[in-house]
Amino acid sequence: MARIDYPDSNHPDIAPLAARIKAERGGKLLNLYKMLLASPPLAEGWLAFLTAVRQKAVLAGRYREAAIIRIAVLNGADYECQAHLPFAREAGWNEHQVAALAAGHVPDGATAADRAVLAYTDAMTRAVHVPDAVFAALRPHFSARELVELSVTIAAYNCVSRFLEALQVDPE
Repeated sequence: MARIDYPDSNHPDIAPLAARIKAERGGKLLNLYKMLLASPPLAEGWLAFLTAVRQKAVLAGRYREAAIIRIAVLNGADYECQAHLPFAREAGWNEHQVAALAAGHVPDGATAADRAVLAYTDAMTRAVHVPDAVFAALRPHFSARELVELSVTIAAYNCVSRFLEALQVDPE
């Protein structure tokens, strides 16, 4: 059960933003966004930021979703993990690989780029400071833009899991 009440998304001060979130998120107002609506300016900024991360970046969804699931597992954020399993499937991970990711394992068939992304995600999430060797393993596989986008994705989804877990946002 969430630690604070979800605001009324039909309240006149919140309803227009709630409608925009629904429109941009497939017609749904997830509990994550319901909680964020307690602070409309932060909800609006979050929406813009995470839309850029998930929908405007050139980084392949395969890497983005592997990183997000790895973050969720490392941070014990089941809401985040469960929410991204379908996106991982859409991004090309098969059912066995998705299960391995959700269990915190490197999936069979993972490429060198996949392994480098998971190691980088581990380093950024667990220690913040990334060893040179971990970063060097990424460089042959990603452009400068992709490296920035991967780094921002990892940072952003660490924020997501921390928000969800601190406030104990309810799963859908």
